[in-house]
Order: sequence, then C-alpha cells, then structure tokens
Amino acid sequence: MAGVATSIENQIKKLRDRGMVLDLPEGKIKEILLDIGYYRLGFYWHPFEIDDDHNFKEGTKFSTVIDLYYLDVDLRYLLIKYINRLELNFRTNLIYWASMHYEPNAIWYTDPAVMAQEYLKDIKAHYNKNFKKKNIQISKHHAKYPKDIYAPCWKTFEYYTFGSIVKVYEHIKDQDVRKVIATQYNLKKPHKLQNFLDTLVFVRNSCAHSGVIFDLHIDEGVSGVPDVKFNNDYSHSLDSAIKALLYLMDNISSNRKNDLEKKLIKLLDKFADNDVIKDIIEKKLGYSYDD
Repeated sequence: MAGVATSIENQIKKLRDRGMVLDLPEGKIKEILLDIGYYRLGFYWHPFEIDDDHNFKEGTKFSTVIDLYYLDVDLRYLLIKYINRLELNFRTNLIYWASMHYEPNAIWYTDPAVMAQEYLKDIKAHYNKNFKKKNIQISKHHAKYPKDIYAPCWKTFEYYTFGSIVKVYEHIKDQDVRKVIATQYNLKKPHKLQNFLDTLVFVRNSCAHSGVIFDLHIDEGVSGVPDVKFNNDYSHSLDSAIKALLYLMDNISSNRKNDLEKKLIKLLDKFADNDVIKDIIEKKLGYSYDD
C-alpha cells in the first residue's frame, strides 16, 4: 500500500520526531493541519528536509513553514489579479487588430486561410452544442441568427480562457498580423510575445488551481525581456516570469505596472530580516533583494 491515513496526533508526532520545532500551541497546530492539510504543508516544509527520511534541518520551526505557506498564498492572489488584467487587454488587442485585418470576416478564427490546420481540427469539438448552450451571449446569438455556425470573435472570445486566446494568436498563419499585435506591447517579434504569454498562462493556471508557486519552474524558460537582466542569468524562475509580466503591464498601463511592482516589493520585504525565508525567496523564487 502506498500510504496509510494517520491521525492529527500522529502527524504532530511525526513532525516532532523528524526534528521540527513546534513553536505554536498544539491546539493551533491541530487547527492548521485540519485546515490546510498535512500533505499540502509538505510542499512548504520540503525545503527544510535534509534526507530521504524527511528529517528536518536543525532549528526548523513550524511557524516558518506557515509563513512560507502564506507568502505563497499572497503571491498567488497578487499575480492572478494582474495576469487577469493582461488577459483582458490581450483579448481586446487580438480581436481588434485581427478583425480589422480580416474585415468583414467576423469569424476569421474558423477560416482555413487564416488559421493553421492544427488549430482548426479541434474547433468543432470545442464550439459545440454545450458551448452554445452554457454561454448566454453565444446562445442568444444563435437564437437570433440560426443559420450562423459560429458567432463573431468578439462574442466568442469572451468565453475563451486565457490559454485558449493565446492559442488563437499562436495559430494565426500571417506573421504580419501577429507582429502588429506584438508591437502593441513594444515587441518586434511575435515569438517573443508568444513566449511571454505562454509563460504567464502557465503561471496563471498554477495560481488559479492553488499550485505551489514560490519554486515554480518555467520549463521553456522566459525569452529575454528588453532592457531587463534576469537574476543569476536564470530564465526559468518565477521571478523571470514576473519580469515578463511587469514589462507587458508597463506597455498597457505604467500605473498598473508600478502598482504591481510596489506590492511585490512590499510583500517580499516582509521577509528581508528573516534569513531562512529570505534565502528561499532568493534561491527558489529567484528574487534578489539587492535589485
């Protein structure tokens, strides 16, 4: 058997036996374990483990694990707010510039002359009876125009996820159209915008599904951000993804970019004097307090 359920009392005993300093009242520790869960908290005490038996580095405090957990929670909430702002702006730009180019074709996203076949092969499976039924404006459109197979992009894309919108951009065949959209973010090459967007879709999905993000690894790596240096020249960290987000936000609204930057600094500066968590922030998240 892969595992056996264990009581809260045994969970606390395991932590103590493995060397964790239980520096909160036992009642509070029980409350936290019942609220967050032993398994989930394991992602946050993992950085303090020193061997395959899950023993902890000497002096590891339960309160430090909880501080790291809530740092992760606050970071998720902050990032998803601003990524959602980017999503709205990108959707609007995609709809506007592509629609102006392909006018009067309001369903250009279904046209084989516009979109790559790799994208079109799945569109009917996505834009089906269920899609029409559950999305009210799409349902109203087809009730009013029963002969239409698809609704115009400005209606349809309102019900697409950020990832789906980015996939549309990826599969537009005309690179000049993609370039026009990229230039709205002061980027000359569509593939660089594509990289930024793919990265932030990944971050956004991790945040939305309550994933652990303080040590998030960007597999593909973040393409170079203009006039910005990645800490330790490492492009796979969450900090590198945040730099891409800040760059895009600056080309949407400098005020929103400044807001995000100030809030990030305020959040991370809470731990500037906490050597344990500061070390994790710098080594795992990739943030530098010296910037």
